[in-house]
Amino acid sequence: MTQRSRLGRLVARLTGGAQLDRLAAVDEKVAKFGRAHREDLAGHRHQLEQVLDRLSTRAGVDAVRALERRVEDLQASLAQQDRTLSNALERARLFDEQAVDDRRFARRMEALRRDGRPIIVGPWTGEVGFELLYWVPFVRWTIARYGIDPTRLTVVSRGGVASWYGPLAARYVDVFSMFSTGEFRAATEEAKKQRRVGAFDAGIVTRLRERPGLKEAELLHPGMMYRLFQPFWRELATAARVEAYSDYGRLESAATPELADLPGEYVAARFYFSDCFPDTPSNRAFVTSMIDAISGHTPVVLLNAPFSVDDHRDFTAAGGRVIAIADRMTPENNLGLQTAVIARARAFIGTYGGYSYLAPFHGVSALAFYSERTFKPHHLHLAQRVFDRLGGAGVLALDVGQLPLVQLATAGASVSTR
Repeated sequence: MTQRSRLGRLVARLTGGAQLDRLAAVDEKVAKFGRAHREDLAGHRHQLEQVLDRLSTRAGVDAVRALERRVEDLQASLAQQDRTLSNALERARLFDEQAVDDRRFARRMEALRRDGRPIIVGPWTGEVGFELLYWVPFVRWTIARYGIDPTRLTVVSRGGVASWYGPLAARYVDVFSMFSTGEFRAATEEAKKQRRVGAFDAGIVTRLRERPGLKEAELLHPGMMYRLFQPFWRELATAARVEAYSDYGRLESAATPELADLPGEYVAARFYFSDCFPDTPSNRAFVTSMIDAISGHTPVVLLNAPFSVDDHRDFTAAGGRVIAIADRMTPENNLGLQTAVIARARAFIGTYGGYSYLAPFHGVSALAFYSERTFKPHHLHLAQRVFDRLGGAGVLALDVGQLPLVQLATAGASVSTR
């Protein structure tokens, strides 16, 4: 079978082509009902206008004006009914789409559960925050809900994050064991969201199927999750939509002999420049002062990597109590090492983003900063909701412009990070 036909088969399985026809039929029925109702409303308006025309020739001026006001009130009421109906039809269409997606996913998972073949979970090539907050909990829920034997599963991600998945799967394969950081970045730069099985994903799966025991492997792809969670991300559904398909819990880090020489107590830090924390002189000065202030009383371990796999640029710092671990990192272990550092830290401080979620998932409080509110707040709100339920640690996101007020309010106060 050619790579093109394999990709076609994967896409067909993921999207459930037959259901799209059914959804189109539902949309047509809803649209037909809406058109009929609007025709009725137009007829009522026409009748009102006829009544007004007749009365204007038979009644006095005051009576006509009173009737005109009454007609205007009726027209406003009809317009409101029209808007209410439109909103109701839109919600009904959305709910029907979600129901179709729910049934499609359930049938797909039932088929995977029954056929007994190996399952490739992923490949995940996206953002750290989305993997932690959405994908890992989704995989955990799915495996438990459908009773899938972990010996059938091979998790595929990048950066040595097998510990994030724990005992969910018998095997973990790292993308960086197959591709260089340059190849990875070039392949993922244009498509951060894995809404469908793209060419890079298909290439990874093709290579994996050349390995013993994976020739006939099925695929549990992130696109399934994206389809189910899209209403929440578009702010058309509440967090309950995500929580219905998620199983949240603390994460455990793996043993890391490479970090044996770290001090017993330290703060982990990862500041990088992004859309919400751009590379500006004021932001550079802020980070310098922050790291200087903390390292004055507590060692700071910088999580900067010596290579780049995305468009984030690290801020570098130096000093007697600032410890760098970049020389211990490789593409295949970089996220695993950073996870281990964070899990043992007194606290995490850095740019608002995925790393600030990684800390609370390991029971470590995080203080994250931004200077431009370019991110969608519902991701942060969901994360805080999850961490509140897990208890013990959370993430506090602050605009750097608010820091002087915080410092004023906490001056002289004794604050514990545990």
